[in-house]
Amino acid sequence: MNMLSDPVILGEQEADFSAVDKARVVEALARVLPAGALMYESEDLHPYECDGLSAYRQLPMVVALPTTEEQVVAALRICSEIGVPVVARGAGTGLSGGALPHKFGVVLSLARFNRILHLDPHARTAVVQPGVRNLAISEAASPHGLYYAPDPSSQIACTIGGNVAENSGGVHCLKYGLTVHNLLRVRGVTIDGEIVEIGNHGLDAPGYDLLALVTGSEGMLAVVTEVTVKLTPKPQLAQCVLAAFDDVIKAGAAVAEIIAAGIIPAGLEMMDQPATAAVEQFVHAGYPLDAKAILLCESDGTPEEVAEEIERVRAVLESSGATEIRVSRDEAERMRFWAGRKAAFPAAGRISPDYYCMDGTIPRKRLGEMLEAIQAMEGKYGLRCINVFHAGDGNLHPLILFDANQEGELERAEGFGAEILELSVALGGTITGEHGVGIEKINQMCSQFTRPELTMFFRVKAAFDPRGLLNPGKAIPTLNRCAEYGRMRVSNGHIPYPDIPRF
Repeated sequence: MNMLSDPVILGEQEADFSAVDKARVVEALARVLPAGALMYESEDLHPYECDGLSAYRQLPMVVALPTTEEQVVAALRICSEIGVPVVARGAGTGLSGGALPHKFGVVLSLARFNRILHLDPHARTAVVQPGVRNLAISEAASPHGLYYAPDPSSQIACTIGGNVAENSGGVHCLKYGLTVHNLLRVRGVTIDGEIVEIGNHGLDAPGYDLLALVTGSEGMLAVVTEVTVKLTPKPQLAQCVLAAFDDVIKAGAAVAEIIAAGIIPAGLEMMDQPATAAVEQFVHAGYPLDAKAILLCESDGTPEEVAEEIERVRAVLESSGATEIRVSRDEAERMRFWAGRKAAFPAAGRISPDYYCMDGTIPRKRLGEMLEAIQAMEGKYGLRCINVFHAGDGNLHPLILFDANQEGELERAEGFGAEILELSVALGGTITGEHGVGIEKINQMCSQFTRPELTMFFRVKAAFDPRGLLNPGKAIPTLNRCAEYGRMRVSNGHIPYPDIPRF
C-alpha cells in the first residue's frame, strides 16, 4: 500500500476521468482476461447500469468478469497504470447506489467467484469466494447443524462480498451481530494489484483492527476475493412473539423496555400499520390489521431458555400496553410471522410503482418520535411512507412510495428521505445502519461529520488508494460538495472554512 504525502487533496473536489481512452482500456484488459469476460458494447452494459437503488442509472464504459484472483490482480494493475476508475460489483442488490458504475470506468463483476472453498464444521468456519450467496453458506453448513447468522432480507440473492462491502445486518443481528462480527479474515487486492490478507483464522491478530476498517468500506479500499466467515450452531428451538399496539409511541417504548430489562432477543422488529397492511395482502401472515404498530420478538436457544425469555418478554409487553400478544405455536407459524417482515420490500413494490428505502439509525427510545415525524412529512411532501424497523438496534427502513413517471415525485421522495436522515442525526443517531452511504446518503455525510473528520476519512482511503480510483464519488463527500450542499454550520456569524469555494 502507498502513502500519499498530502492526501487531503484527494478530498477537495471530484476527480476528472473524462480523458480516459476506452479503446486503450479494452485492448489492455483483453490481453489478461479470457474470452467472454469483457463487455463494452452498449446493449451488453445495460444490466450493470444500477444496483438496487434503481432511481439512479449510469452505463459503465467497460464491464470485466474475471474468474480468478490472478485476473483481478492483472485487471487492477492495468486500471491503475492507465488511471481508470474501478467499481467492484457483487449481485447488485445494494440499496445505496454503492455499485453505480462510473461513466469513464470499469465495473469489475465478482459474480463468477461463486465457490465455497472450504467448510470446517469443527472450527465452525467457511472460506468462500465473494460471489457466494449469503443463504448458500447456511445451506452448505446446515447438514453440520450450523448456519451463517447475518440474514439481510435479500439473503436469497445478495453475495458475501457485497455484505462485507456494506457491513450488512439483518433481522437477527441484534443478538448475533453484523457482518463484521461474523468474519475472521478478508483477502483482497488493492488498486495497484497488491494482494492483502486482513485478519486471520485465530481469535485475534496483532496490530490495528483493519478487518473492521475494510468491512463496510464500500469497495473504496480493496477488491475482496476471499472471505472467511464464522458459523453459528443452530438453536434447538426458536419461537416468535407477535405483539400489537394501538399507538406507535407505546410500541417504540416497549422496544426500549425489552432491552432495558436485560433481554437480548434473537430478533426484534417493528412495523407500522401501513406496512402490515401492505405485507398482509402479499403473504397472508395473519397480522392484526387494526394495530397501529406490531412488534416481532424472537427468542432462541434451548427449550428452557426460550420458555423463560418469552415469559419475560410477555411481561414487558403487557406492562408496555400491548393490546394483543401471540406466541408462535410451531415452526410454520414462526416462519409466517417472519415472512411478512422479510417481504416488506417486495410488498411495497406491489402497491406503488416505485419506492425509496431509507436506512437511518436512532436511539431505540426515540422510535415513536421518529414515526410521528415521518407521518407529518407524508403531508409535507405529499407521498405515502410505510415503515419497517430493525427496532432492537434502532435501524430504520422507511419505504417512501412514489411514481417516477410523475413529474417531481422523485425529487420529493429524495427530499423526504433527506429530511428523515437529517432528523436521525438530530435525534442522536446516524445516517446509515447497514445499507451503506454510496451516492444515496453522500450529502448527509456533510451533516454527520465535520471537515477534520472527512479529511481523516480521505487520509485512510489514500493509504490504500492514493489516486482515488476505487469507487470514486461514493461514501465520502468532497469538501467542495459539502460547501455546495450548504451544510457547513455558521458559528458566531462566520462560515467555517471560508477558503472552500461555494457554488
